[in-house]
Amino acid sequence: QVQPVESGGGLVQAGGSLRLSCAAAGSIFSINVMGWFRQAPGKQRELVASITRAGRINYADSGKGRFTISRDNPKNTVYLQMNNLKPEDTGLYYCNVEYSSGSVIWGQGTQVTVSS
Repeated sequence: QVQPVESGGGLVQAGGSLRLSCAAAGSIFSINVMGWFRQAPGKQRELVASITRAGRINYADSGKGRFTISRDNPKNTVYLQMNNLKPEDTGLYYCNVEYSSGSVIWGQGTQVTVSS
C-alpha cells in the first residue's frame, strides 16, 4: 500500500491552533479506520484520535474538548483540528490507516511544536 501523505504541522504558541491533514490511497470502501498518533521525545507512540468509515470517533483523554477529528470518505482524507494547544502536545504526529484487507499503513509523521 502507498504511504499516506500528512501535512499541517508546524510551530505554534501555547493556546494556538493547527489543523493536520492526511490523504490515503485506495477506494472509498477500502479503508476502515483512520487516526492520528503522536510520539514525544523519549516517550511511546500514543493514540490521539481515530474515526471509522461510519463516523465512530475515539479520543484520548488528553485531547478531549480541544481536538476534533473528521473525515472525508470520498477523498480518503482525515483531519485533526487542534485548538488551545499546550506545550505537552509537542511531538511527531503520525497518520494511521487501517484497510479492509487488514493492512495498517503509517505516514512519515509531521512535527508539531508548541512553545510556552
